[in-house]
Amino acid sequence: MTGSALPGPDGRLRCPWGLSTEDYTAYHDEEWGRPVHGDDALFERLCLEAFQSGLSWITILRRREGFRRAFAGFDIAAVARFGEPDRERLLADEGIIRNRAKVDATLANARLLADWSPGELDELIWSYAPDPEARPAPRTLADVPAATDESKALAKALKKRGIRFVGPTTAYALMQACGLVDDHLTDCAARGGR
Repeated sequence: MTGSALPGPDGRLRCPWGLSTEDYTAYHDEEWGRPVHGDDALFERLCLEAFQSGLSWITILRRREGFRRAFAGFDIAAVARFGEPDRERLLADEGIIRNRAKVDATLANARLLADWSPGELDELIWSYAPDPEARPAPRTLADVPAATDESKALAKALKKRGIRFVGPTTAYALMQACGLVDDHLTDCAARGGR
């Protein structure tokens, strides 16, 4: 069946995308779909998903350490203090995606989030996690949606609070990456945190 989990060189069944590069295999096996908590950790994922918009995830994944260096480890308080010299530095940094709108959104979002209560971003994002029993496990890649009612509601809630550069598709990618949903295929060895 097209899009079903496939065996890797080690014989372990994985979602097909997790076999395309070693970077993807490690990300698929160790991180994607695992629960992520903490405001700074979720800020990182939110930023990276926004930077990914219009690009392939592998582009972001391979520059992740560059993003972490450029954005002070995605420490919200530190990024919120970035000024114009930092913005110019970011726009010249070849280790990241130098998209003006995405850089500006990241800085604006950090400034906004710095005024939130500790745990508030975590609580808001996780409040949109759907009931895992409400949706069957995807059998093939065709069963994995690009957006859901929950991701539309999350994007709307984030935008209402002033967060920039997040739409329903970006919100759903965040939900997948951070374990709010488990979109590993039914027969994938990583499903359910295995």
